[in-house]
Amino acid sequence: MRVVDVRDPADPLLDDLRDLNNSDRRPDLPGGRGLVIAEGTYVVGRMLLSRFQPHVMLGTDTRLTQLRREAAAEGWDADERAGDAVYLRASKDLISEVIGFRSSRDILAAAERPEPLTVESVVDGARTLVVLEGVNDPENLGAIFRNCAALGVDGVLFGAAAGDPLYRRVVRVSMGHVLRLPFAHLPGTPTTWQRSLESLHARGFRTVALTPYADTPLSRAVDAEKVAFLLGAEGPGLTEHAMKACDVRAAIPMTDGTDSLNVATAGAVAFYERARGS
Repeated sequence: MRVVDVRDPADPLLDDLRDLNNSDRRPDLPGGRGLVIAEGTYVVGRMLLSRFQPHVMLGTDTRLTQLRREAAAEGWDADERAGDAVYLRASKDLISEVIGFRSSRDILAAAERPEPLTVESVVDGARTLVVLEGVNDPENLGAIFRNCAALGVDGVLFGAAAGDPLYRRVVRVSMGHVLRLPFAHLPGTPTTWQRSLESLHARGFRTVALTPYADTPLSRAVDAEKVAFLLGAEGPGLTEHAMKACDVRAAIPMTDGTDSLNVATAGAVAFYERARGS
């Protein structure tokens, strides 16, 4: 890691982390530069340990010391993992001016997007998968990845109309786990992507559609060697196309008068039930 002191907010070295709140100039826009942004020592640390290798970091001297200390406590070397990346050491005020808002994290990193993983690479060796249809809220996406990491899910597959898992807020809410948990996108349109589930069936996965309108209890649905949970968007849930393509529709038991759970919460309950029975 190369440390460079920066005192001028107009320094071009800062451009990859500039205007993070600007909807037109954000560097993480997929249609623009498409950079992956990490915020906070924990998330930057997860980035350093992932395939998303940062080329530039921005932070205070205090956060650099903290990053190195936390890495050493986990048994790895932050400077070694950073490789040729440059650490732009700056004041809190300069960081706020550059990124466009006041942040308490005081450390950020930017990485280029690597080549997407293939569906096969995500599925191979997995026992528990999550398939997302139409889930595009960044908070829900981030929470789902964090729940997956905590509860033993091996990978995430995206059907049609899902949000960008590498959007800055998703990375932050996931606590960086979206950078480490493998994910891939299934081919097809909103009405055809469900055909890809046939390849999961061929690999021995039981596909479980999570929906409040099902007769099969969740505890029975997860009793299989390999399970792939399907989760739909907040509100509309899974499409009928998706549910018809699944082996079973399963419901989470809830008290009377409650019709559904937040999608990330529903996922966490399902993942826990799966982990508990494994």
